[in-house]
Amino acid sequence: MKTKNITVKIDEETYRKARIRAAKRGTSVSAMVRNFLASQEEDETDPEARRITSLEALYRKADGRAKSSKKGLKPLTREEIYAERFR
Repeated sequence: MKTKNITVKIDEETYRKARIRAAKRGTSVSAMVRNFLASQEEDETDPEARRITSLEALYRKADGRAKSSKKGLKPLTREEIYAERFR
C-alpha cells in the first residue's frame, strides 16, 4: 500500500501525552493516528465491527507486551482489557 505523509499541528502538551501513551502501547504516535483514522471508516453503529476493532487492539497490546517482556509474558489486567471499551 502506498502511503502519504501528513502534517498535523497540535500543542506540546497533547504531543507529550500522545508520545507517552504510544510508548506504553509499544507503538508510535503515527501508528496511533493511522489506526484512529482507519477506525473512522467503520460504521460506528455496527456492533460486530466494534467488537473486531476492540479485539484487534487487545491483540496488538498483548503482542507488544510479549515482544517487550524479558521475564515472560505478564497477563493483561481486567482494567486493561476493558479500557478499550470505555474510550
